[in-house]
Amino acid sequence: MSQVQHRTMAREGGETTGAVAAAEAASSHESVQSKGLSKNSVGLTGSAVIGLSTVAPVYCLTSTLGPTVGEVGLQMPAVFLAGFLPMLLVAFAYRELNNAVPDCGTSFTWTVKAFGPRVGWMCGWGLVVATVIVLSNLAGVAAEFLYLLLAEITGNSGIAEFGERTPVHVVTVLVLIAVATAISYRGMTATKWFQYSLVGLQMLVLAMFVVMAFAKSDSVAQAADLHFSWSWFDPFSVSSFAAFTAGLSLSIFIYWGWDATLTLNEETSDSDKTPGRAAMLAMVVLVSSYALTAVAAMMFAGTGSEGIGLGNPETSDNVFAALAGPVMGPFSVLLFLAVLASASASLQTTFLPAARTMLAMSTYKAMPESFSRVHPRFRTPGRATVVAGVGTGVFYSVMAFVSENVLVDTVYALGLMICFYYALTAFACVWYFRRDLTGSVRKLLYRGVMPLAGALLLTAVFFKTLYDTWDPAYGSGSAVAGVGSVFVIGVGVLVLGAVLMEIMRRRSPAFFRGEVLTRETPAMVVED
Repeated sequence: MSQVQHRTMAREGGETTGAVAAAEAASSHESVQSKGLSKNSVGLTGSAVIGLSTVAPVYCLTSTLGPTVGEVGLQMPAVFLAGFLPMLLVAFAYRELNNAVPDCGTSFTWTVKAFGPRVGWMCGWGLVVATVIVLSNLAGVAAEFLYLLLAEITGNSGIAEFGERTPVHVVTVLVLIAVATAISYRGMTATKWFQYSLVGLQMLVLAMFVVMAFAKSDSVAQAADLHFSWSWFDPFSVSSFAAFTAGLSLSIFIYWGWDATLTLNEETSDSDKTPGRAAMLAMVVLVSSYALTAVAAMMFAGTGSEGIGLGNPETSDNVFAALAGPVMGPFSVLLFLAVLASASASLQTTFLPAARTMLAMSTYKAMPESFSRVHPRFRTPGRATVVAGVGTGVFYSVMAFVSENVLVDTVYALGLMICFYYALTAFACVWYFRRDLTGSVRKLLYRGVMPLAGALLLTAVFFKTLYDTWDPAYGSGSAVAGVGSVFVIGVGVLVLGAVLMEIMRRRSPAFFRGEVLTRETPAMVVED
């Protein structure tokens, strides 16, 4: 295997070019090109916390408990577990690929090595654009709950109404995006301790909610006839396959973001092992929290369509706002604070995968070279982080003033992007290790069978979602020439990526000819 080429340090505009990283930052893995990031700045716990933060569990729960009950009723816990399955299978693919090539480009780098430059570029594009969509949504949610929290603390509902005004809301969103960008820009140490605080707060409040909901469940009229049953965990009891797939799509969304632990691999201690372990740890915490919260909320509120019932369409988009007072009483303000903390924490950490993917793509000449500049002091991809922040702010501002429906449908289209790049990464794992699968039973399972099963499941969800989104009734109900807006946006984003890829092919032919990061690069098999 060829040795890593160490190039001379270059400085431009006060920043260092990641593509010409210093020799002392070179990776111990010969197939990974160092990009100048801060080494050994995050350990196992810090990495797992960042993974949890990116997922934003409290925010995900308050926004999906209602819609999921609306689709599958009492089988919500079963669907949450079903959504965990493809994520777990894909997580094995990420872990095995990271063991071999701990590169911060993750999905982009691995799919290039497995399938070539074009597939890899589109996979990287899927990750970046999904991140921008999520960032804009998280900023909007954080702004909304900031004013709700202030209204709850002061007892003045006018504050919440003031925050709903579009100009005020957009300005608040831009301020939150600027703060999150600044924190990400300063490096992993600042990020880590900021996340410990916010993640710790939201998980503590979530635990309080679960305990108090269980304790009060027997005395609540709405749930008087609803007692725990193991049948809630039976996915075959869902009324129809269409309802199951709709619920599954929602449950897949609530796990998205755990792969942030892998994009930090070049900044994590023991980079070939720790990120994969952190991802697995985050996944276990998530599935446990989701299952417990689902059961507790159902036992307390029931699944009815009136009052505090989880099936009430009037409260389905923000279940915790309806349950905060009945469940937590005088501590209800903590639940509002937890949702705000969840959205704010995720807003900040979600910058990490996008910026590091852009850094890797630029380092390997798949994007303009300016994105590979690493700050000489903070050792972060400064230019890529700022561009991601600016892009998010512009996107949200335009969508907020132009059409709220388009903004809503863009968020719905996110599911397509998630399935797209996760499935490609899992397929890449199978193909990348194809000559090594018969080496042992472990290799066959973790590098072949499990990733392939995860890829096939997500591919099925991708095409089923495409089919469903063709109907204008999906999402906000908007349509373009009779076709659902969610479908148009999802497919349009992929087509836009293909157009941008063609532009980059003309600007940087070396990458697309396979001269920079080649599919022929042999896998670095890590023996057990």
